[in-house]
Amino acid sequence: MIFKGLKHTVLKNKFDTLLAQTEGCRTVPLHKIQSVGIITLEEISSKIDLQKEIGAMLGVRNVKIYNLRKFSKTDEFSYKHFTEKDINWKGKFTQTSFQVFLEEPLDLIIGYFTTKNILLETAVLQSKAQFKVGFSGINPYLYEIEISEKIENILAFTSELKRYLKIINKL
Repeated sequence: MIFKGLKHTVLKNKFDTLLAQTEGCRTVPLHKIQSVGIITLEEISSKIDLQKEIGAMLGVRNVKIYNLRKFSKTDEFSYKHFTEKDINWKGKFTQTSFQVFLEEPLDLIIGYFTTKNILLETAVLQSKAQFKVGFSGINPYLYEIEISEKIENILAFTSELKRYLKIINKL
């Protein structure tokens, strides 16, 4: 239990350092959004079909999603989940499929979570996506657009997202 707290402290320090390094060098590309990724909690994606809702609202066909779930020895390996065991003390994700997802140059990544979670925030930060969107109140330096909405209201979130993306000519 002590090691878990220590690991989170080390990860928080690594996250803050990496965020400070990337803060000044982010640029927004001019092309339209064609590929979307979502990083969320398993509890959220089990209640809401995020892939279907976001894909339908934005008119994108291939929406990829990864969920953070609690580690359990009885869970089978999944290409749509990662756990706290999949990140090492250096802040690098060790699960190969999740690392490939983060390195994919997606046009948009959505951090679909409203509570601060160092694992989810680190995943969004390490993503090579060109444009990042999420909920307000998490970290103002993490996203290009922050939307203030309740997590259960997917329709309001996606309509606001679509409205903002049209304003900046990304759709």
